[in-house]
Order: sequence, then C-alpha cells, then structure tokens
Amino acid sequence: MTRARIPMRDHVVLAANLFLPQAAGRHPAVLVRTPYNKGNALLAGYDAFLLRGYAVLIEDVRGRYASGGVFDGMAREGPDGSDTIDWIARQSWSDGNVVMSGGSYLGFAQWDAALEQNHHLKAIFPVVSGCDPYTDRFYSTGGALKLGHRLSWLAGNLGTPGFHRPPFQVYVNHLPLRTSDRFAAGRTIGAYQKALAHPVYDSFWRKMSVCENMDRVLVPVFAAGGWYDNYVEGDLRAFEELSRLGRNPHLIVGPWPHNMSYHFPGADFGPAANVPLKRYQVDWYDSVLKLGTRASTAPEIRWFVMGANVWKSGRHWPPRDTHTRAYYLAGEGHANTLKGDGELERVPPAASPPDRFTYDPHNPVPTAGGAVCCDPSIFPWGPMDQRRLEQRPDVLVYTTPALKQDIEVTGPIRVELWVATSARDTDFTAKLVDVFPGGEARNLTDGILRLRYHDGLDRISFPQPAQTLHVSIDAGVTSNLFRSGHHIRLEISSSNFPRFNRNGNTGGAIADETRPVVAHQTVYHDARHASALLLPVVSEPTFGTSVSHRGLAHGRRP
Repeated sequence: MTRARIPMRDHVVLAANLFLPQAAGRHPAVLVRTPYNKGNALLAGYDAFLLRGYAVLIEDVRGRYASGGVFDGMAREGPDGSDTIDWIARQSWSDGNVVMSGGSYLGFAQWDAALEQNHHLKAIFPVVSGCDPYTDRFYSTGGALKLGHRLSWLAGNLGTPGFHRPPFQVYVNHLPLRTSDRFAAGRTIGAYQKALAHPVYDSFWRKMSVCENMDRVLVPVFAAGGWYDNYVEGDLRAFEELSRLGRNPHLIVGPWPHNMSYHFPGADFGPAANVPLKRYQVDWYDSVLKLGTRASTAPEIRWFVMGANVWKSGRHWPPRDTHTRAYYLAGEGHANTLKGDGELERVPPAASPPDRFTYDPHNPVPTAGGAVCCDPSIFPWGPMDQRRLEQRPDVLVYTTPALKQDIEVTGPIRVELWVATSARDTDFTAKLVDVFPGGEARNLTDGILRLRYHDGLDRISFPQPAQTLHVSIDAGVTSNLFRSGHHIRLEISSSNFPRFNRNGNTGGAIADETRPVVAHQTVYHDARHASALLLPVVSEPTFGTSVSHRGLAHGRRP
C-alpha cells in the first residue's frame, strides 16, 4: 500500500490509499471514494480487482478523516471525483482508464462523478444508491421526511466528538425537526438544514438530481439494488431513464436490504439470493474496457421474485408482461384492526359505508421493518410480521379471501383512495402485505402521501376541511409470488414512524411544528368512491430452473 495526497482544483488535498497489482506496467484503476474512513487495509473483496490486474485507489472524501476541506456531500463529490480521476490518469502506473465501485454514499459519489463527463472514466457500478437526493436520501415520493434514516446517519457519522447522543428512539421523537440535528449529533448540520429549507421538489433538488440530468451520464452503468432497500425506487428510475436515452444500462435487484449480505431473521429466500457481486463487477469492467460501449448491446434488468425465489430477466421496467389488477376496498365500516371487516374485492362495492380512524401524532403507528436504512440494530429492516400493528384501531386492514391460484406481482404498487380529514394537513399511508396460511403477515412494500402534496411534490395545495379528496399513494416496488392459499392484504393508516416523520396535522411548516393535533380520518369505498389497491400482475407467471448470472455479468442476455 502507498499513501497518496491528491490536490483538488481549489488546492484542498484529499488522502487516499493506493494498492497496485504485483505485475509491473500500466494498469486500469478502480476508484472508491468514501466518507466512512479508507483505513489502512484493502476493503473486503477488492483483492479480486488486484488479481485481475487493476490498481485500487481508496480515497477519503473531502472533509472526512485524513482528507482536507469541509464535508458537504450535497455539492463536492462530482468535481472532487473528476479531479481524482485526472490525477490517476497522470500517474506512471496508470493506463489512463478508471472505473468506479462502491455502495450507498460510495455509489452517490460515482453518479456525481459521471455527471462531470471525464473522458478517463469508463464505467460505474453503483450499489444500493438511487439517483435523486430528494426522493432517495431525504424525502419520500409522497413528501414525508425519511426521519429515522436521516437522523441515524447524521448521529452515526457527523456527530460532534465527545457528544453523548441519546438513544435512537429518543432523538427521533424530538421536536421541532429544525433542531433534531443538534439533538442527535450535537451540532447544526448544513445539509440537513438545507433539506428542511426545501421541503418541496424545487430547483435546489433538480440541480443535484442525477435522474433529472441523466442525459449527462455517458459511461456504461451496471447498478444493483434490493427490494428491502431505501434506494430501490431510485435504482429502478435510473434504469428507466438510461434505457429511455438508449444507454443500455444493467441492473440487478434482489431480496436484499441496504446490506446485501445480511440474512433476515424471519425470512429465508434460499441460496439463489446470494450472488457474487464482486465477480460481476470485475467481469463487467473487463468487458467495458475491452469493448467500450459495445459491451452493452441492450438494456438488461434481472430481478428476484420473492415467494418463488427465482430470478427473471428482461429489457424493460416495469416488465412488459404485466397488467394492472385492481382490488377494491370494501366492508361494513369497521375495517379497524385485524379483527375488523375490511375486505379486498375484485369488483367495486355498490354500497359500502366508509371507514374511520383517529390519527394522534403523539401515538403514531411504529415502523416494523421495510425498506429502511441503515443500521438494523437500532432500526430493523426487511420482512417482519405485521400482526402486532394490525391490533391498533388506527390501522385499517383489508384482506382478500385465500387465493385459489398463484399470483405474481412485479412492479410499482399504487393505492388510489378517496379520503377526508378534519385536519388542515395530514398523511395517509399504505402497506402491501403477504399473509401466509398460518397467519404471518409479511410486509412487502409501503408508501406515504403528505396531503399538502396531493397535486405534486413541486407545489403545496391544502385540502379544504372535510373535503372528499381522491389521492394516489406510491406504495413502493416489489416482485413477489403470492402463493395459492395466501392472502393479499392492504393496511391503511396515517403514520409509519420513524420511517417517515409524523405530520402534526396543523398545516404549518413541518420543520417547526411543536404542538401536533389529532386528525379524524375517513376512507371512502363505494360506487362513487372506488378506493383500490392497484397491483402489476404478471399475465402468465412461469418459473423454471433459475438461470446462470454469467450473461448479465458479461453484459449479455443469459
């Protein structure tokens, strides 16, 4: 290992560790840029690159650990990444070709570097990274702050030295949100404050969004995501955008949380769920460096179908062989709790009294698993039994009869609701659940809509008190085979905390609310108000032997 000092265009110097292959000569380089401390050793698994003849450079990003400057992950990773790539290309051991690797923040750094269009950068392989800071890192696609994710990351990575932070469940309950960074990390954090200052999706976010500027990403891209990861919607959106631009991206999505090697205590998706990701990367880099853009002759997405526990592949997302199937909410007006009368039916009910519940921000529905991030020891992720939550009167539960045949659902999940509230502003949540014959209610995906954004994330539009409003909830993405004998279930409520911050229901600035009020909620489902769960159902589900991954790893269809 050699320690390197790399000057940026503004004369700030970044620190890096350089690892060279044993063979002499000039080598392509794998660049890894991290805010998590480059340390003194090669990162786990990266010996595969050295053995294949790649140099590996691991760099502390600006303002972190041994690197100079001030950390601001929302501004500097593109220019600093490009400057580092230029430095690599000038070295005597370099053949001038650079590829990038890493997950999460290390993936953000790749996307931002790609936007700079440095001609020495030949390929990127972002893992569990998404493509848009607003909808991936800070807010949901329905406008609610991803509170547990943000505060736990700030507390764990940007805390003041010597600060004794309170337990997770304490600091996520702190109000107002405006000072939550000081409560969790012991100081005011610029990126968090900027995010709170821009709660709508405005030009501040569009400028930083990779997906909004995807036409500037010219290098080949192979990405990876997980159905139970916070960033999976962004990973899929990036694939769609690059495909639309004719860039032939590659993406693999498995039954994983943010840590792809993590094993869920309550669910086992079988040996097929384990993939040799580092081998994929090195094969992909070899292919790109040898063939250039010809390494990808068509877009390729490969996804894991949970329940069937097999892989499928195609060129399009959502898959072309799906159709939208509606399951309509029904009942006698008492869908509250698992013991209620809520049903999902294939035809809209002619007459069905509405369901009502009370949402108290002082007693929100707690998060139980799902696509959360990033420390399962304090904020558990993935599939969990939801029956404990389904005992609450502020959770409406709608369930199909036992299925008579298998149903494969692959794609985006949407919920269309007719609702009313007593509050100036409030939230409505939706969760898709697979109910097993023994009663286990396994969450698949969920979403939330902040009512002030019912007309779009770029504007605030408050409903009138007691107004009957038609809203659409993005409830996430999944791929799951609902087996015969299982039930499809939908949970409706107004909180999922601390995955999303509590709405105080006042209509004021969310970041400054300190006195939440109770909201009385109504969900309609009748002939004039056909509330429904909309599922992307595969027209003819087929499952054979799971195919090899070698085609995808080499940029070819398997």
